[in-house]
Amino acid sequence: MGIIGNLSPEQLQFFNSQGFIVIESFASPEEMDAMRKRMEQLLDEFDCSTASIFSTRNQQQLTDNYFYESAENISFFFEEKAFGADGNLKQPKKLSINKAGHALHEIDPVFKKFSCSEKLSSLLFSLDYKRPVIIQSMYIFKQPGIGGEVVPHQDNSFLFTEPPTCTGLWLALEDATTINGCLWAIPGSQKNGLVRRMIRGEQGVSFDRPSPTYNQKDFVPIEVKAGSLVVIHGDLIHQSFENQSLQSRHAYSWHVVDTDGCKWAPDNWIRRKVEPEPLYVS
Repeated sequence: MGIIGNLSPEQLQFFNSQGFIVIESFASPEEMDAMRKRMEQLLDEFDCSTASIFSTRNQQQLTDNYFYESAENISFFFEEKAFGADGNLKQPKKLSINKAGHALHEIDPVFKKFSCSEKLSSLLFSLDYKRPVIIQSMYIFKQPGIGGEVVPHQDNSFLFTEPPTCTGLWLALEDATTINGCLWAIPGSQKNGLVRRMIRGEQGVSFDRPSPTYNQKDFVPIEVKAGSLVVIHGDLIHQSFENQSLQSRHAYSWHVVDTDGCKWAPDNWIRRKVEPEPLYVS
């Protein structure tokens, strides 16, 4: 559904009601091809001896300086199931990576060009952003057979401003289905507000309260074609399951917050810039 750029009144009504919206054909085949080829190059150049493991279940235990420093770098994180009992990779490097992040939008020209495009500015203007900034970006591989689960969460938990302003932007670079690990969400759950926050302290990161228990029957799948953009409210409860198929599910995801009348929380996991250089809407 939808048009590129400015959201229509009907689209805004759907987003405000459901907490997400799908914009089909947001990225052209040429843009997707450029990002995928660029990531192939970055992955080829990556020295896998320097990487870390990423898990949404055990991030507190697995958080290290490599993770923190990724806020200013293009860093690679392995899937939890990428290694065998002997500590060696069970498959080639390119099939073992969970994601790359978290500064693709700043460092790499290909990803920066797309992340800061005019159509993105128009979209953010439609969502009433005044002085938006991209705070993090990730290339997510969702590898065949081992692509890890992402547990139910809200983006505002990790990228908090006062008042909350985070919006997630999730671009499918391949078709995303229930078979290969598409997004799932609880429609309208953003209306209940923020459930908990992840805080960065002297001992690392931790949540300020336990996660609620969710009824899986409340989630609906968000199956999309390659090129579709899923716009996600910062308080929407969403997740994805393991990819147990033989097909990957590549996606590019980035998150935006506002800096107009909003304060970046100093205890967020990203501390590199309290007031990042803004991406102004036109």
